[in-house]
Amino acid sequence: MIQLETYQAGRFQKHHTGYTYFLPNHINEQWTWEDQTLNLLLEKAAIKLGELNAYSRLVPNIDLFIQLHVTKEAVISSRIEGTQTKMDEALLEEEEVSPERRNDWKEVNNYIKALNGAIADLEKLPISSRLLRQTHKMLLSSVRGELKLPGEYRNSQNWIGGNTLLDAVFIPPHQDLVPELMSDLEKFLHNDSINMPTLIKIGIAHYQFETIHPFLDGNGRIGRLLITLFLVDQKILQKPLLYLSAWFEKNKGLYYDNLTFVRTNNDMTQWLKYFLAGIVETAENATQTLSAILDLKAQLEITLAQTYGKRAVNAGLLLNALFKKPVIHVNEAQNLMGLSYKAANDLVTEFVQSGILKEMTGQSRNRVFVFEEYLNLF
Repeated sequence: MIQLETYQAGRFQKHHTGYTYFLPNHINEQWTWEDQTLNLLLEKAAIKLGELNAYSRLVPNIDLFIQLHVTKEAVISSRIEGTQTKMDEALLEEEEVSPERRNDWKEVNNYIKALNGAIADLEKLPISSRLLRQTHKMLLSSVRGELKLPGEYRNSQNWIGGNTLLDAVFIPPHQDLVPELMSDLEKFLHNDSINMPTLIKIGIAHYQFETIHPFLDGNGRIGRLLITLFLVDQKILQKPLLYLSAWFEKNKGLYYDNLTFVRTNNDMTQWLKYFLAGIVETAENATQTLSAILDLKAQLEITLAQTYGKRAVNAGLLLNALFKKPVIHVNEAQNLMGLSYKAANDLVTEFVQSGILKEMTGQSRNRVFVFEEYLNLF
């Protein structure tokens, strides 16, 4: 049994070549704690997740909105790793992105594919090394990480911060220890005889994953994704609507400090408080976003019904498509509604005049229109 207040995170171990790595202790045990603040935060987080679940049931076509949530998560999670893609850019096709920004665009779109793929895989696969490696493979395909063993645990020593092992900020466990540590983490996630709240469990698991750092690249993104996957897998979330990247990015220093203090000061309690506070704020923000989306949709549907006369049906089709993908070309609108190019162009132009759409390229050909008010809600 592990008592949170007296928990020992692990030990620093010297490798025969001269550097020192951190070896975390196993976590697959029953955990207990005395700290009442933790229980209060846990209760608050559970209430906020309950509200988010209730909202996700109220929103018709919730899957339309989930895709934008996923896009937002991909943009922010990749930004933590240094990419510069913006939300509207992430929704463009590759050939519409300027060549010098295509690598960043690919990373974000790989993340979207990896996240959607992992959520679909949950239907038939448990959260496991296999699922994580499969997701990792998708994340790193055909981008800067393709030489970093996509879909495989690392076979060499990695480090965080600094240029070499000698000036690194943190050195995770030696590569030979990764399979055993990941096996312990997997058992912990699936151990039903451990009687503990799911949110505490995934908070500890996220810390442990980032400490093991099992891949050569993409550990931050997979570790953050693990949180959402586990909450969906455990039916705590009905839909994948909670992503903590925005909370972690808000004050990156605090995120890294809280992870570091577990290793250096054995302070898992502080990490868990920070993690639960993040769930409270993130769930609250997600609920507010869904509420604002419902209001916007209702308000625009009334406007279209009142002002578009016979074309209200086509206008409604276009609006629904924009809630799914808020960036559109006239050609796409034409295909969607089965209209002539001129009729589709007239409708898009009217959407621009009424402020629903805004042209984003400034060109006279190959114009791209964005549903800005909706995007801004994210």
